[in-house]
Amino acid sequence: VYNCSSTEKQPLGEKGQDGKGTDKGSDDILAFAFSPSGDYFALTDDNKRLILFRTKPSWECVSVRFVTRRCTSLVITAAEDKIFVADKSGDVYSYSITEPQADGKLELGHVSLLLDVALSPDDRYILTADRDEKIRVSLTKAPYSIVSYCMGHREFVSKILVIPNCPDLLLSASGDSTLRLWEYKSGEEMHCCELSTLCGPEATKPDQKYTVSRITYCCQGGYVAILCDSIPTVYIFQLDATAQQLVYKQQVSLKHRGWDIAFEETGALWILQEDKEAPLLLPLMELTPVFLLCPPAGSVGAESYYSNLYKASFDNMDEYLQRKEERLQQQKKKRQDLQRGSNGQAKKKMKTEEPSL
Repeated sequence: VYNCSSTEKQPLGEKGQDGKGTDKGSDDILAFAFSPSGDYFALTDDNKRLILFRTKPSWECVSVRFVTRRCTSLVITAAEDKIFVADKSGDVYSYSITEPQADGKLELGHVSLLLDVALSPDDRYILTADRDEKIRVSLTKAPYSIVSYCMGHREFVSKILVIPNCPDLLLSASGDSTLRLWEYKSGEEMHCCELSTLCGPEATKPDQKYTVSRITYCCQGGYVAILCDSIPTVYIFQLDATAQQLVYKQQVSLKHRGWDIAFEETGALWILQEDKEAPLLLPLMELTPVFLLCPPAGSVGAESYYSNLYKASFDNMDEYLQRKEERLQQQKKKRQDLQRGSNGQAKKKMKTEEPSL
């Protein structure tokens, strides 16, 4: 057990890397990740701390550093020498693991809030997803060199995942209720799945959003499991690597809101849900059971985490057309009045000019 609130805090009034004063936050953990081997674990919290742990032979806090902005996502390289941290201002910083006290280095930036960051298995490419529907693919060693953009989503991109045993393919999910498969080096979309077409009895509202909050992949069998925000259902797909498309298999309905999902190496799927009952074992598919772990209820609200990311839209065209029509009618009436006035004056002038008999 490690208490983040007892870790050193940035002194009040001290300026961060951006030269601006830091504001006091809570100790809520915003993002975390294990290294591929599990030897390292990193997290960031609401107080802008980046805490690095070494997990073997026993857990040890290696360093506590401070980031520029509150972070939204982080990932550790396969070489386990760097941590890439994406923040709400659209920047990605790298932090050294081999030099655990070194400051962060700005690697790349978007003009929009970053929601997720991923690396290719060989660390050659870094992929970033933002609120403005874009997925950018850059070279890790030269992030200013953009390889491609994966364009097609109509809302913010919530999650991205490079498929481990198909390293040229990328999975992405968005607030537009779609799950898409890309050949990310070229930016070509290979397959698009409309999640709303898979809806079950949980979809009671006509405008229900299927925003994916978690994606997990199982190399054994090529299964993909996704969990949607505020929807108590886990959707299961299978990747057809030859056809490069996702094949829908089934869905698992939950009695409570789901928190997280993860595949074991054996193919078993763990689902963490908001329920205080005893753990349950459910048959999912052949040789792939589902385990439900149940934390105390009431610690997660029903409000969507992504609700404030949707862009506000409004239609003022009808009002504009109505005002335009009113102006045109007024101008038409004014011309008619002027025309009638000029005709009247002309007739009066003609009468005064007639000779008297």
